[in-house]
Amino acid sequence: MLDVLRRIVQEVNGARSLEAALATMVRRIRKAMHTDVCSIYLFDAAQDRLVLMDTIGLNTQAVGHVSMRLGEGLVGLVGQREEPLNLEDAPAHPYFRYFEETGEERFSSFLGVPVIHQRRALGVLVVQQQEKRRYDEGDEAFLVTMAAQLAGVLAHALATGTLTRPTRADGMATFKGIAASPGMVIGKAVVIAPPADLDNVPDLVPTDIELEIRRLSEAIERVREEIRRAGERLASRISSQELALFDVYEQMLADAALGQEVEKRIREGQWAPGALADVVRRHVQYLERVDDDYLRERAADIRDLGRRVLAHLQQETDKGFDGFPERCVVIGDELSVAMLGEVPRERLAGLVSLKGSSTSHVAILARAMGIPTVLGMVDLPLTRLNGAPVILDGHRGRLLVRPDDELARHYQKLIDEELALAEVLEHEQHLPSETPDGFSVPLMVNTGLAVDAVAVLKPRIAGVGLYRTEVPFMITERFPGEHEQTKLYREQLEGFAPLPVVMRTLDIGGDKDLPYFPIHEANPFLGWRGIRVTLDHPEVLMVQLRAMLRASAGLNNLRIMLPMVTNVDEVDAALRLLDRALTELNEEGVRVERPLVGVMIEVPATLYQLEALSQRLDFFSVGSNDLTQYLLAVDRNNPRVASLYDACHPAVLSALTGLAKESHRLGVPTSVCGELAGDPCGALLLTGMGFDALSMNAPSLPRVRAAIRRVPMSSARALVEETLRFTTPTAVRAHLQARFAEWQLTHLLPPRDDA
Repeated sequence: MLDVLRRIVQEVNGARSLEAALATMVRRIRKAMHTDVCSIYLFDAAQDRLVLMDTIGLNTQAVGHVSMRLGEGLVGLVGQREEPLNLEDAPAHPYFRYFEETGEERFSSFLGVPVIHQRRALGVLVVQQQEKRRYDEGDEAFLVTMAAQLAGVLAHALATGTLTRPTRADGMATFKGIAASPGMVIGKAVVIAPPADLDNVPDLVPTDIELEIRRLSEAIERVREEIRRAGERLASRISSQELALFDVYEQMLADAALGQEVEKRIREGQWAPGALADVVRRHVQYLERVDDDYLRERAADIRDLGRRVLAHLQQETDKGFDGFPERCVVIGDELSVAMLGEVPRERLAGLVSLKGSSTSHVAILARAMGIPTVLGMVDLPLTRLNGAPVILDGHRGRLLVRPDDELARHYQKLIDEELALAEVLEHEQHLPSETPDGFSVPLMVNTGLAVDAVAVLKPRIAGVGLYRTEVPFMITERFPGEHEQTKLYREQLEGFAPLPVVMRTLDIGGDKDLPYFPIHEANPFLGWRGIRVTLDHPEVLMVQLRAMLRASAGLNNLRIMLPMVTNVDEVDAALRLLDRALTELNEEGVRVERPLVGVMIEVPATLYQLEALSQRLDFFSVGSNDLTQYLLAVDRNNPRVASLYDACHPAVLSALTGLAKESHRLGVPTSVCGELAGDPCGALLLTGMGFDALSMNAPSLPRVRAAIRRVPMSSARALVEETLRFTTPTAVRAHLQARFAEWQLTHLLPPRDDA
């Protein structure tokens, strides 16, 4: 049954429309379960009813016409209770209701299971039998498993209207993801497909059909030549049986049928990469369903050949790429820091990714650059979006594809209002970050990019609270040497002098990988990252420490911070390396003062070791993103649990309050450099808790400064006391929203989701 299940899911996933997916589903399930009827009912929120969407076994005229409320009839009962219902004699059940249009009076047995996606009931899957039959546990388990597997497909289809909806000229569609970087933009979608990924090739209409056919022929010929050469190179090293595989590959490519099919799709209006992907996917799906083992194995060969040909087609496409349009919204399966560098900054308007979260590294950089970003948009049909007009709402985590004129005008008004607010706030950016009752709250900036805005930022901040040293490591092809690092760090330290610059030692692992030093782990956020990596590679850490110290000579504004600390032993080991670096430089004639050293408080274990840490260190800096992740046991890069990640969770706020009190008792200056500090609500809470400084991305400074200058410290402290009484994040957020409304500061907050 597992094999049957896998094949059905593959077939449904490959369907090009909702109707085709449903038709496949009901027919294949009926056959697999040897039953008379299989039907699918989907919940229509507009009607607040379950609607019969497809069936095999009931009267087809009933499709689209028969519907019922939750709790009405057996299907409505399954939808309401959200649990399976297995009956041998359905008409005898008190909830049974007969719908004449269906012709189901002749069926006795009934098994219905809910289709649920992320706690939301999407519909009900039903099988029925004419004679009385108690479906056994295996049947029920199969249908429940089927419903769970298909929930994602249906969620995708319902989000788009149909699976192909975004390709229609009049088909406006809305997609929801995780709001990762605030702001709104109206622009054009540009899909960046990973190289040779057959499942993510955009659909495009060719401007020159004959050119596309020539490109296809040339790409196929290149792959044939590659395979021929590979076979010749290995001829003396492998057996004749293994060598025969290369002949099979060549025969597949020489087979006129495959090439002719792709050419036919091109002539029907699909460009060469899209036509190739369509044909290869169809062949693969067919071969994977057949019962012959040999033919099933050929599916992998076909897929491999398809990728090889696609790689050559994509190279040609890249050569002929005209560049990125004005105000382009870049969309991809998984965006990387390198991808950001490929798009001209003046044209990059927004970012959308199927993977990632609001605290992933791409999101952090996007916020630093002020680019609206939505991540974790798992239901997005990449192949249907290229070139489409879109609205990206980074506040609410929405992408609106092909919006109508009225919606576009509404968003343009919101964008204009944001620009007007930014202009108003700009006039007070040189004023002190001080509450009305005279308490100073130093504001610092998080950086990691080039020092291109120092002249503007320097008069507005109290220093750099977090310089991410891993960014220069990410944009090179090897570990940068001591001289290269010294030059980069000197630019930062000189640019912001005499203000302090807190440089975090290399923090890789988790969602921050280096292309030349990959870390593959099943659970990277609980794995080899931060100080754990650099202590295991002291040669890397020593070069970095020497470069930092050398760069600080004569400036003395360097602060060093250690990430991902769990044990006091790790701090002691890092301090020994720092002392060694100081000694070595002193012997080389470089006079450097010992900088202040601190740790990031991001692993919950450090909350219980503050006293021991305070005896060794000069400051603490709270990384609220990771601290929240670890306190709540939520993988912040997993869209399925993204709603559980909330820095305003009562447990997080309680931990932060206790941390602020303890650090004051110990006399250790403590700042917060996570995203909570850049949120006006979060900034006022942290101020009221008593943290000594807040560090954030530069675009967040104006709103946070405005909030601090308008709310007395006494009110901020009262806000903390009030907020700690609430037991849910939802209640906390509602209270913060209400308080900001009372203070007439709602304009400083992002637009509400119901706006």
